This record gives sequence, C-alpha cells and structure tokens, in this order.
Amino acid sequence: MDKRGNGGQGMKKRTKIIIGAVVGIILLFYLGVVVFLLVGGADFGPTGDTVAVISLNGPISDSGEENLLMGAMGITPDFVRRQLDRARDDFAVKAIVIKIDSPGGAVGASQEIADEIRRTEKPIVIFMGDMVASGGYYISAPADKIVAKEGTLVGSIGVISQFMDLGGLYEKLGIKIETIKSGEHKDMFSRELTKEEQKLWQTLSDELYGQFIKEVAEGRNLDVEEVKKLATGELFSGTQAKKLGLVDVLGSYQDAIDVAAELAEIEEPIVKEYPARTFFESFFELSSYVNNLIKAKFFGSDYVILESLKDLPPIPKY
Repeated sequence: MDKRGNGGQGMKKRTKIIIGAVVGIILLFYLGVVVFLLVGGADFGPTGDTVAVISLNGPISDSGEENLLMGAMGITPDFVRRQLDRARDDFAVKAIVIKIDSPGGAVGASQEIADEIRRTEKPIVIFMGDMVASGGYYISAPADKIVAKEGTLVGSIGVISQFMDLGGLYEKLGIKIETIKSGEHKDMFSRELTKEEQKLWQTLSDELYGQFIKEVAEGRNLDVEEVKKLATGELFSGTQAKKLGLVDVLGSYQDAIDVAAELAEIEEPIVKEYPARTFFESFFELSSYVNNLIKAKFFGSDYVILESLKDLPPIPKY
C-alpha cells in the first residue's frame, strides 16, 4: 500500500516537472518572439519623412557560411535584400543611407547586392567606414552619392583568386585522398595547378576584372580607360579617392544623412536605424560559433579548420 502511494506521488512529481518544462519552453518561445519584434522583426517607429540607415559590416559572401568560423555572418545578398525591402516598402522612408565597412568578397554576391542597390528607386547614399575595399566598393558604385571620411581606405579595384593546398593538413590528420574524375580539369582545385590551368584561370579572372571596371565606370560616370588606371588593386585614402572621382563628399555620418535628406528634398529628416541583425540571426551566429568551439575541444582545431575549408569553392573574389 505504501509502495503504491509512493509510486503515485513520484508519478505526480514527474508530471509536474514535465508540465513545468513545457511551460518554460513556451514562455521562452514567446519571449523570443517579443524580442524579435522589438529588436528587428517589425517596423514600429516614425511615420514622417524618414532616412533609413542600413549597416553592412564584414566580408561579402553568398550565404555567410564562409564567415561562421569567425562567429560572424558578414554581408550577404539575402540580408541586404531584406533590409532594402523594408526601406522600399516603408512609405515614410524617402531616402536610404548604407553604412559600409567591408574588405570585399565573392564576385557573384557583390554583383547581386549591386543590382539590389541599382534597382532601388529611393535615393541611396553610401557612408564609408574605416575600409571599403574591392567588393565593398563594387556594391557602393551604383549608389546616388558616396560619402567617406578623409582617412577611409577606399578602392582595391581588382580580382584575386587563392587556392589552398590542403595536402599537408590531410597528411597531418592521416587522411589519404584518391581521385576518380571525368573531365581533364575537374580536379584542378584539389592539387597544384598546371601551367595550362593557370592560364585558363587568368583568362576568367581578367573577364571578371573587366566587369568590375565596367561597373565602376557606369556607377561613377567615369571613362573606362580612366578607371583602368585606378584598377591596380591599390587602396586610396578618402581624400585621394575624392580627387579620383571614387567619392563625392568627405564628411561624417551626419553629413551622409544630410546628403540623403537633400536628395529626397527633406528639410527635417527623421533617422531610422535598422538593426544589423534580428534576434534570431544573432542567435544563429552565436550558436554556430559555439558549435565550432565544441568541435575544436573534442576533435581538435585542425578538424574544425579542415571541415570549414574542404567544401569552400575556390571562387575568385573582388
């Protein structure tokens, strides 16, 4: 009799624990939704003539996976599109300021972002941070105006391709690779390139280089030959960039706001800064970073590096 009584009490206790856990999970979910809405999931705010501010920081990539080893998403076409859609769909927003700090990145992703900026009918002003180089400048070129600080590093117009020879790392980890291929050059990125393959890749690089020059010439209303003289991969100060026609105004963040307001014919603009990441995006970044730390702890840092690098495509970068 006592045993049955104790068993019943144990069952009730377990039931209470389960119910408590379920309630806790539900409360956490709703808390997450509330934070999401407050931090970046909904447009609560000004309804007057507004200048929206979008912040873009880090390397440019198609999905952001290349940057997760460092615990950051960087700049992706999908993120930029969502941010611009918010500004494009908001009737109160009359102009957009995009704050950029980027060393560049993937060619295709840079071109996709530039297309999004180009198709935006509302005036767009770029405000450059400490460095806007290569692909960072590529996505800036189509904007209506570019504002930079005197000491901002600007330019690096060119294309670079780097291929990693993982042979030493494979050997260290005791991994032996056997390759079966159909197509003469199918394995060209898993070993040292031949002279012929180097020429093939150089031809491709030159084509992408020409596309970069064309984008800058059209976006900045410069002569193609003039841009070619600047397209050495060299970085310029903001002061130099203005003299070369790569920048319109030397000034501060507030100057960029003023330029945007002038383009939109707003006398007293309301500034609305969009969050760089929503709650869920920030949580995803943190969880991915923690996941890599756990793997490094159990399997070693070499394993994490190899896992992160082995599937990265050998893409050329702006």
